Amino acid sequence: MSLSSQRRLLYVPVFHIDANLINARQKLPAVNQLEQWDKDGVILLNMSGTAHKEAHAGSKVQRSRKANQQIRTMTPEVSEHDSLYGQVEAALLHDGAKTKNQMNDISIVCEAAKYNAILITNDGGSKSQPGGMLGNRHKLTDFVKIMSPDEAIDFVRSKIIERDEFNRHVAKEFGHDLPPWTGTDYSDA
Repeated sequence: MSLSSQRRLLYVPVFHIDANLINARQKLPAVNQLEQWDKDGVILLNMSGTAHKEAHAGSKVQRSRKANQQIRTMTPEVSEHDSLYGQVEAALLHDGAKTKNQMNDISIVCEAAKYNAILITNDGGSKSQPGGMLGNRHKLTDFVKIMSPDEAIDFVRSKIIERDEFNRHVAKEFGHDLPPWTGTDYSDA
C-alpha cells in the first residue's frame, strides 16, 4: 500500500469575501495574503453576487476594477420570504432589516450559507461596532462560519501546516518526492 501526497489546494470550504474587504489599494495585509493564496492555488477566494454589487456602489474606479477580478456567485438573491433569510435577519438585526445595506448583509450571509462557504468580513465584532456579522456570528453557527481576515489567516495556516506535515510523512514513509511547493505557502501576512 502506498499513500499519495495531498494536493496544494487545501481541503477547506470556499471563502467568500465581503465587499468591505475588496482591498483595492492593497492596504489590508491579511487580505493580501488570502489573495496570494488564492492566486497560488492554495484556497478558493470568491465573492457573493450581492457583495460584488456593493463593491461597485459609489463609482470608485479602482474598487470596481478590483471587484471585477473576483469570481462571484451568479445565483438569484435569497428572498425575504425564505426561512434562512428570516433566521439570518433575526440573528443580525433584532428589529429587522430597515436599510438596503442591512438587507445586503443578510443576503451575503445567506449566500455564504448556501454555498457552504466561510464568510470573511470586517463587519462588526469590535468595540466601536459590537454587532454586525462578526458580533452576531455565534447566533449563526448552525448556518455559516464567519471569520475576520486575521482569523481566516490563522485557519488557513493551520491547514497548510497539516498538509505539509502529512506530505512530509508520506514522502519519508514511502520514498516519494515532496511537492515543490511544500513549505512555501506558510508566510507572514
